[in-house]
Amino acid sequence: MARKLPVLETSGALRHDGSRRVIHPADVHGRFNTARKSLFYALVAFMLSLPWIRINGNPAVLLDIPARRFFLLGGTFNAQDGAMLFFVFITIAWSLVMVTTVAGRVWCGWTCPQTVFLEGLFRPIERLVLGNANKRIAQDAAPATAGLVVKRVIVHALWFAAAAFIAHAVVSFFVPPQKLAQFIAHGPSASPTTFLWAAAFTGVIYMNFAWFREQTCLIVCPYGRLQSALVDKDSLTVGYDKKRGEPRGKAADKEKDPTNVGDCVDCKRCVVVCPTGIDIRNGPQLDCIGCTACIDACDEVMDKLDRPRGLVRYDSLHGLDNEPKRIIRPRVVVYALAGLVLLGVGTVTFRARKDFVANVLRVQGAPYTLEGDTVRNAFELHVVNKRNDTSVYLIEPIEQGTVRFVVPLTRISLGAFSDARAPVFVVSQRGRPAGDFVAQLRVRREGAPASETLTVNASCLAPAR
Repeated sequence: MARKLPVLETSGALRHDGSRRVIHPADVHGRFNTARKSLFYALVAFMLSLPWIRINGNPAVLLDIPARRFFLLGGTFNAQDGAMLFFVFITIAWSLVMVTTVAGRVWCGWTCPQTVFLEGLFRPIERLVLGNANKRIAQDAAPATAGLVVKRVIVHALWFAAAAFIAHAVVSFFVPPQKLAQFIAHGPSASPTTFLWAAAFTGVIYMNFAWFREQTCLIVCPYGRLQSALVDKDSLTVGYDKKRGEPRGKAADKEKDPTNVGDCVDCKRCVVVCPTGIDIRNGPQLDCIGCTACIDACDEVMDKLDRPRGLVRYDSLHGLDNEPKRIIRPRVVVYALAGLVLLGVGTVTFRARKDFVANVLRVQGAPYTLEGDTVRNAFELHVVNKRNDTSVYLIEPIEQGTVRFVVPLTRISLGAFSDARAPVFVVSQRGRPAGDFVAQLRVRREGAPASETLTVNASCLAPAR
C-alpha cells in the first residue's frame, strides 16, 4: 500500500509540486488601501521631483559618477569622500532594522519601490485593460482570441512605456535632468553609455513588474528572510485573531450558536486580495509583506455582518493572544543605543569634513639638491576643490628655525571639483640639526576660517657633511 505523503505548507505563489501560480489579487477598498495609495503617489512624485530640487544652488541628489562629483541634500562630495557613503548606507540599514523591530514589514507594504510601482502603477494598468481579478483568471484559462491578444499587447506596451519612464527617472539621479533631456532629444548617438544604461534599466524593470513580480520579494530580496531575526512577539504585524475567529462557520451558524462559532465565516476574502497569495489565518509567514489588504477585506466583511472590525488587524503576536504588549524592550533599547552611537560618529565625521583636500608629495627624481651649504628639497602641493564653485586657496608657509620655504604660487584658483599641483621647496643649511624637525604649510580657502595644516617630514632634509 502506498504511503500517504504529508501535505506541506508552501508559498501562496507556489503550487505543491513547486510550480509557480500566477497571482491575480482581487480589488480591495478601505482605509488602509486609501492611505497606501495616497502615500504611493506622494512617493512617486517625490522621486520624480528630487533630481530637479535645488538646495544651496545644487541638485538635491545627483551621483555624477563620470565626473566623480556627488550631491546629497545640499552637500557636495567627490570621490575622496567615498568612505562617508558608509555612514549613509549603514544609517539607512540601521533605520530599517529599528523600524522592522518595532513595526514589522511596514517598509515592504508601504514604501518599498517594488510595492509602490507594482500596486500603484502596473496593476492598475492591468485592471484598466484586462478587467478585475476574476476576468483575468478566466482569461488565463480560456483559449487566446484576437481580442484578448490585442488587449495583452496593449497592456505590455503600456507596461514597457511605464518601465522606460521609471528607468529614465532612475538615470536622472546619475545624469543631470537637463542633460538627460538633451540626450533623449538627440537620440542614442548623443550619449551611447547613457542610452545603454537606460535600456538596461528599462528591460530589468519591465521583466520585474510584467513577469517576476512577487518573486522579487519571495526569492531575490534578502530582507524578507532577515525579518525573522529582527521581529519578536511584541513587533507590530498584520495578524489574524484566532481566538475570536475560530471555529469558523457561516453567518447563520453564528446566529444559531454564538458561543461555539467564531466570527470568521471562511469567505477567503483575505486570501484572494493578498498580493503574495497567502492565507493570513495560518499565522506569521515570511511571504507576508504587511500590505494590509487583508485587513481592509476582512473589515469590509465584518461591516456587512454587523460584527466588530479587527478580526484581521495590525497588532503584535502578544496582542493577538490577548497578552500584555511591550514597545520598550531589551532589543529595542540595544538597537536604539547602537543607532545613536552610529549617528554620533557619523555626525562628527561629517562635521569634521573639509570642502577641500591638500596633500604634500615628494616629486619624482632626486630627493634633494645641494647648492654649496644649502640643501633644497622639492615637494609638490596637491589641492583638490570639493565645492561646486570656483574657489581661491591661499598657501601660507610656517617658518620654523633654520627651515625656509620657497613657494612660487601662494594663491591658487580652482574651478568646481577641480584640482591643481603647485611646487614647494624647503630649504635648509647642510648638516643634520640636533634632533628631527618638521616643516609645515597652511592651506586655506580665501574667505573661510577653516584651514588645512600640512606637515612635511623634514628629518632627512639636510644630509650630514
